[in-house]
Amino acid sequence: MARWGRKLVWTAMLILAMAALAACGTNNNAASGNPAQTENAAETAAANSSAPAATNSNTSVEGETRTIAGEFGDVEIPAHPKRVVGLYVEDYLKALGVTPIVQWYTPTWGKQDYLGLDVPEFDITGSIEALLDKNPDLIITDGGVDAAKYEQYSKVAPTYRLPESVLQDSRQILTAIADALGIPEKAKSVLAEYDQKVADGKAKLQTAVGQETVAVIGLNVADKTFALFGIKNRFTGVLFDQFGLTPIPMAAEMTDFQALISQEVIPELGADHLIVFPDNGGWDTPENQEALSILDGPLWKNIPAVKNGNIYKMERSHWQSGAITANSMKLDDLLEAMVK
Repeated sequence: MARWGRKLVWTAMLILAMAALAACGTNNNAASGNPAQTENAAETAAANSSAPAATNSNTSVEGETRTIAGEFGDVEIPAHPKRVVGLYVEDYLKALGVTPIVQWYTPTWGKQDYLGLDVPEFDITGSIEALLDKNPDLIITDGGVDAAKYEQYSKVAPTYRLPESVLQDSRQILTAIADALGIPEKAKSVLAEYDQKVADGKAKLQTAVGQETVAVIGLNVADKTFALFGIKNRFTGVLFDQFGLTPIPMAAEMTDFQALISQEVIPELGADHLIVFPDNGGWDTPENQEALSILDGPLWKNIPAVKNGNIYKMERSHWQSGAITANSMKLDDLLEAMVK
């Protein structure tokens, strides 16, 4: 019995000694800063501390997609696009506070100078593959892209071609683009501000010109012809359906966007106010100065607008766009020209 007692005592002492040695070894390893053990411990701690946040990280958000309906069917797009190409819809992107990664350009027309975008040009007449280097995550196009072009753009990045049903209304276009970008509330605030500006401007124009008639003429410099813009024109129809100006009868009866008119038709315009802009370039070019001089011809002199000096030379860049920023700028032009 005494032997068993001593044996138990020795066993207990041995266990205590081994435990003390193990504890000592652990402390020595930690104190010596063992690279492998320190790195593994740090990685484990970091992984444990960051694991809950990873679920809500930017990587997870950026990987999310959703499906929207475009003109050529449903398209899966990023839920939160960051690198956006907007072909001839840059105006709407800027209004929404989004800077596109390139801007629409064509050698024969140029770019939308009025936007003042400091981004590279993308020549729509060139190779679509040029967009690959820009690494877009979403491409938005207007009605200028047909099904064949759409397929080509879709090979570069998810492409949303605006539905034909919204293309006649800048407000609907803005809303559709904001929805595609995942910022519908921004469109609401932009439109609220725009609507207030239009309401104020419309009242001032009504006081200044009342029911006096307005004609919008485009000068085609190359062949020295004139284009009369009708009330359904996407660029200038806003003057009549939003700003409350009265079109000349000829424009009011037009079903086409515009009509080429000859010199012989000029006396029939009878406009009290005449808005003119060139189809290309600025007024300072010799070609446009020559085109403008045609308005001094005998056929124009009996038009009330000419007799009363109510001819307004507008810059063509934003007058050849029907987008929301351009329309706001047109209103500014009209207020400056017509409201004394």
